[in-house]
Amino acid sequence: MFEFAFVILLLVGGFVAATLASVTGFGGAAILLPITVAVFGVQDAIPILTIAQLIGNASRVWFNRKEVSLPVTKWFATGCVPAAIIGGLLFATASIPLLTRLLGVLLIVMVVWRHLPQQRDWRMPLWGFAPAGAISGFLSALLGSVGPLIAPFFLSYGLVKGAYIGTEALAAVIIHATKLAAYGGMSLLDHCNIGMGLLLGPVMILGSWVGKRIVDRIPERVFVLLIEATLVIAGLRFLLAG
Repeated sequence: MFEFAFVILLLVGGFVAATLASVTGFGGAAILLPITVAVFGVQDAIPILTIAQLIGNASRVWFNRKEVSLPVTKWFATGCVPAAIIGGLLFATASIPLLTRLLGVLLIVMVVWRHLPQQRDWRMPLWGFAPAGAISGFLSALLGSVGPLIAPFFLSYGLVKGAYIGTEALAAVIIHATKLAAYGGMSLLDHCNIGMGLLLGPVMILGSWVGKRIVDRIPERVFVLLIEATLVIAGLRFLLAG
């Protein structure tokens, strides 16, 4: 009975997580990770979450495929792939609570920085996505997901709504695929966590579809404010709960 209830909770959580991530570009891990950690522990929860997020992000890429910025993704990939491999190899020994708190501080600082008078007209250079990808790939391999960290960079480049969601999702696909390769090399993948990750696939896709319908109806200015508010909330959560 407990196992059945957990599976239902996991599926509902996956749907909510995918819908939220399809509207804000991130946040799904904050919903799914506590559930998976509570039952499987951190070592299994991160691979399970990675598989589910890979499927969810791939579906968001498809639903927003006409608006994806491939140049941004290419620069992002040059930095994130090697960094995600390194992070994946260090996953078993890293101090997760310290990294989580640092991430929370960074998120809040970045939102404040975006609203400084001298930074309001700043535009993220295309090449800047290489170091941004390196930081994101490394931390994502350790923490499970760092969608909130890269959101300000996409916004500063001028990507909003479908372009932001689709491009961020494609970047996340690259990160998660690289992480899975690293986890596999460290023998952190087994039939159980692969099966649980795949079980979440259909509800992740459904949530992505629902989120796309919501995003298409949100004005651009409201969309940006929504993202920034969510970044602050995520930052406070990481800082306090790290």
